[in-house]
Amino acid sequence: MSFSEITARVRYAETDQMGVVYHAHYYVYFEIGRVELMRTRGVAYKEMEERDDAYIVVAESHCRHLQPARYDDLLRIRTRVAEARRRTIRFAYEILNDSNGELLATGETLHVICNREGRPKALPDKYRELFPVSEHGGAEPER
Repeated sequence: MSFSEITARVRYAETDQMGVVYHAHYYVYFEIGRVELMRTRGVAYKEMEERDDAYIVVAESHCRHLQPARYDDLLRIRTRVAEARRRTIRFAYEILNDSNGELLATGETLHVICNREGRPKALPDKYRELFPVSEHGGAEPER
């Protein structure tokens, strides 16, 4: 499956005294990748929320740290839809050092589609078409 990609530079504020990215910032990088993937598919979070009463709520998150990212590194954030179901979407991520291609971290987030009151609901059809489900239960690759 192909990934959506975007780059981001590690800022000083994201690092500890050793110049290493603090672990919680990887979830911010995941969000950057997820928003960009959605944008490339013509979806804006704000429109989903305002027009369709559809909020993408994080239900699970996981990050495996393989190598440290450091201050001023240019990161390549790769994001794909790993699974899309009626009420949930699972995104998968890879964070790489853009200069040498080294894989720094991998992760996943599972999101439940909810209304304003936080109750689960089905993803509206117009969005479901953007995250088709394959025969194997995962999302179809991007074309």
